[in-house]
Amino acid sequence: MILADIRSYLQVKHRVTLNELVVHFHIEADAMRGMLGKWISKGKVRKLGASQSQDCGSTCCKCDPLLTEIYEWVEGVS
Repeated sequence: MILADIRSYLQVKHRVTLNELVVHFHIEADAMRGMLGKWISKGKVRKLGASQSQDCGSTCCKCDPLLTEIYEWVEGVS
């Protein structure tokens, strides 16, 4: 099942961009957001703002939003 695959991928990678997930799973961004929403509602994943990451997107705002929308697996993180 795709939700379990997403869980496994996030558990291994810990923090990924939406674009990484879209490319890895060959799924449209909006569909991926919907699936991530299931994990977010269960408290297992959180969406980070660009300023919470050390990646691009915190100053110039010229980056593709798919690259700066970051998700993090939080289960077991204190």
